[in-house]
Amino acid sequence: MPLIDSNENRKKLSHIYNEIAKELFGFGTTMLKVSIDHNIITVHAKHRRSPRSAALEGEVPSLKYEVDYYMSSIYKRKIRERLEQELGLSIEAVLRDYDPSTQWAITNVILHEND
Repeated sequence: MPLIDSNENRKKLSHIYNEIAKELFGFGTTMLKVSIDHNIITVHAKHRRSPRSAALEGEVPSLKYEVDYYMSSIYKRKIRERLEQELGLSIEAVLRDYDPSTQWAITNVILHEND
């Protein structure tokens, strides 16, 4: 059975996503929108620019991009763990794209069809 697209579920998903942002970066997002379509959860998020990230970008851009890549990987792992544990979802894949220049991230969580 797919996750029902309801205000309550979108709020839960937004809360989890924002809590992970706070854990990893020290602050939440500036804009967050969650949608649920059958077995795909999509999160549109505008993140805040970290002072450390801006400093790295000015001094060592290649290191900043490497850090962004690893932080995005950690984000995907954490979102999978939290959604499985807290909402009991069975997740097939977590796909995330992050644009460092604009701070936008799009995350798609694909649930197993039988959920």
